[in-house]
Amino acid sequence: MDASRSPSASPAPHWQPGRRQAAILLTAACASVLGSLLIAPVLPELERAFAGTPGVDTLAPMAMTLPALGIAVLGPLAGSVTDRFGRTRLLFGAMPAYAVLGTAPLWLDSLPLILLSRALLGVVEAAVMTVALTLLGDYFTGARRDRYMTWHSVITSVAAVGILAVGGGLGAAGWRTPFWLYAAALPLLGAMVVLLREPSFDRAAAGLADRQVTSLPWRALAPLLVLTVVGAACIFFVLQVQLGFVLDDLGVASAGIGASAAIANAGVVAGSLCFVRWVRDGAGRLLVAAFVVGGLGLMLVTAGHGWVAVTGGGFVSGVGCGLMLPSLLIGTTSRLAFDQRGRGTAAWTSAFYLGQFLSPVAIGALGAAVGGLAHAIRFCAVGGLLAGLAAILVLRRRPLAVSGQDDVGCSGDATRAAPAGRG
Repeated sequence: MDASRSPSASPAPHWQPGRRQAAILLTAACASVLGSLLIAPVLPELERAFAGTPGVDTLAPMAMTLPALGIAVLGPLAGSVTDRFGRTRLLFGAMPAYAVLGTAPLWLDSLPLILLSRALLGVVEAAVMTVALTLLGDYFTGARRDRYMTWHSVITSVAAVGILAVGGGLGAAGWRTPFWLYAAALPLLGAMVVLLREPSFDRAAAGLADRQVTSLPWRALAPLLVLTVVGAACIFFVLQVQLGFVLDDLGVASAGIGASAAIANAGVVAGSLCFVRWVRDGAGRLLVAAFVVGGLGLMLVTAGHGWVAVTGGGFVSGVGCGLMLPSLLIGTTSRLAFDQRGRGTAAWTSAFYLGQFLSPVAIGALGAAVGGLAHAIRFCAVGGLLAGLAAILVLRRRPLAVSGQDDVGCSGDATRAAPAGRG
């Protein structure tokens, strides 16, 4: 079924979502940032705590990366459940599981069991992120939905800096202490139960049986999903993961590395805010610019011979990343009908986190093959620039939709709804 012909869905009668609902969903969409970055400052202590475990030097870093792998592998399953059985049911069940699995390392005394809990946490994160982003697409339409999707990029970038700082501060009391932060999922669940509603959808009018869904428009989605994997692997996570190693090779101390990472993330925020301002002039142009600016920024990172030059390149690349994420996310969700949105959003999320998993693997292999980290990053930058050219060809066949009005409602198409209340 074409999304443009699908019937409109709507929230429960006499109820309209507003800013409070958007704030809750955007907070929940940061679950993956918490899963990946919270324990980064305490990984050395975790490794020392389990020094007697065989292969600890390989296993300990996996405590940080396994949640992202869980999102990449099982995100599509979360999307399928969301479309067939409803949004809020899955979200309300996933949040307590998130709290339990997130805090499990407080009591576990085996590194393999901790890694198992982290892998399962990734499964739950896939459900939380998928439903949160899907509900943003359900509740809001038009320019307002585009802004909230863009704020997802802004908030996760700011949260990344804050979570690293909080994780480091809590880690001063011991490597287990940061895991208490996952318990915050419980009060957030309480707010969700009070403020969120299940969107309604007339399956009979759509010609669908109970729990039946239409197939995804893969021909329209596949190019964007491929660009998402390439953008995440070749630009976004190269900047996030490798910037510190580049500076370390130049002899920069940890304080300088932290400041540089914060400035690079400020570039992501700046790029996202630019997207909000410029999206009405053409989302497709911004997507192409994202890959070009991101790739050129990485080129500057590898060409720099001091902290200022490398950090400046990191900021430029961050601006490209800030343009990239909302372009790809909005481009994907705009191609989906209501009964496709959970699976389509999950496919995008899986593609993004597959890129996160592949990025350090690709950099390591390229570094060994071409003679060092700097050369490997240049290869990735070239890959990003080529992806920008590929985006031009993709967008010629099907331009990205640009929303022009502030509308609200749960819609599988562009059907206009009444203006929202303030929730």
